[in-house]
Amino acid sequence: MIIATGLRSRKTCRAVFGNGQDDMPVPFAGSRPLRRSIMFIMSTHTTSSAHHRNVDRRSDICIVGNGAIAKTAALGLSQAGHSVTLLVPPARPDAPEAPAGGEKPWDVRVYALNHTAHTLLSSLKVWGALDMARVAPVDAMDVQGDGEQGGHLGFDAFGAHAGSLAWIVEDSNLNQALDAALRFAQNVETVTGRACRIVSSAEDVEVELEDGKVLAAQLLVGADGRDSWVRGQCDIGIDYRSYHQRAIVANFACEQPHHNVAYQWFTCKEGIVALLPLPGNKVSLVWSAPDTLADTIMNESLGELAIRLGEYSENKLGLLKPLQPEDVKAIPLALVRPHAITAPRVALIGDAAHAVHPLAGHGMNLGFGDINGLLDTLAARDDHQGLGDERLLARYARARKEDVLLMQLATDGLERLFGANLEPVRVVRNLGLNLLDKLPLVKRRLIAHAMGR
Repeated sequence: MIIATGLRSRKTCRAVFGNGQDDMPVPFAGSRPLRRSIMFIMSTHTTSSAHHRNVDRRSDICIVGNGAIAKTAALGLSQAGHSVTLLVPPARPDAPEAPAGGEKPWDVRVYALNHTAHTLLSSLKVWGALDMARVAPVDAMDVQGDGEQGGHLGFDAFGAHAGSLAWIVEDSNLNQALDAALRFAQNVETVTGRACRIVSSAEDVEVELEDGKVLAAQLLVGADGRDSWVRGQCDIGIDYRSYHQRAIVANFACEQPHHNVAYQWFTCKEGIVALLPLPGNKVSLVWSAPDTLADTIMNESLGELAIRLGEYSENKLGLLKPLQPEDVKAIPLALVRPHAITAPRVALIGDAAHAVHPLAGHGMNLGFGDINGLLDTLAARDDHQGLGDERLLARYARARKEDVLLMQLATDGLERLFGANLEPVRVVRNLGLNLLDKLPLVKRRLIAHAMGR
């Protein structure tokens, strides 16, 4: 059941005072747009003293976040001619160190990047900086339904009139290429620190850090993930639904060549199993497992997990063996739908703006779509419009609404459909897969949308 979260039990709006006073609750009555107007007006009239403070860094745009989406946005906006401040949190003390020499272990966090991502990263000169020996194209997809009479659906690049459907890229490979590009970006300054307060006014938006430093910009971009601090500070509520699943991710060597095919099995009781191609005879596992099963898997060895996977993969890939050194992670899964992706002088992108089930592998691609949408919107603004103009941000929100909603409905609907353990539903969904497989025009439309075309 979808429930509203992120809102205080007593509906208030907060104004931040520049004289150091605590946040003050203001009684609210009426609609959310009115609430935001009150919030904006109050911040405009109560932060004048804040603008007499010393600003340590002023730029056109400030981005909060340290993932691939935040870094790509920083590059894209800087190359569009805007000065950018990228605010990243301090490194965690327990963060693993990069291996010294030898072959780098394979990252268990991988992304299936579509043509939207490929085009954007290529235009920013990032795609060519990837270690292409560690990038695998996806030339076909093989989707299996559940049960002995499970349905089947297949896609291939030839039928989609494309060289590849997608590309499997490690998180570390992508971030290293982005970090290298940022080192040469003239309009980007990276600031390390933790934000503690946002102050909006008619002129700009200020981000105050815990160490007392102040960053000012015309526009603040929240790219700080599913549990976005920026979104929370803007008092944007969310609809949240836990899938009671965790994505189990690990890497394996396969006995038989995968031929750049991505395999996916909808298993109902055991969740959704996907094996994505890596270079050579290697595959990356993304198993969206129910919490109880996820607990069991995480208490087993990877060898035992490989035996479990044999039930699905043996006829396709042969025996599986864990890659060395062994690594496995479990990531909680949930649907997060913010009530808005903009606030006064604030725009959200990536998981801060939407979090979807990974069964289609497009969470990251939606984030790249956000960056494209923001770049296009800012480039098309009128001469008199500032970067944080309310109408401009509303245009960005409208531009992203359809694409995001379609992906949310598709992933959430499929998870519900294949999670229903009822025989009539099982029969219908398998028949549906088989029918769709025999409709080439519909298949081409679906795969074109998934590819970002």
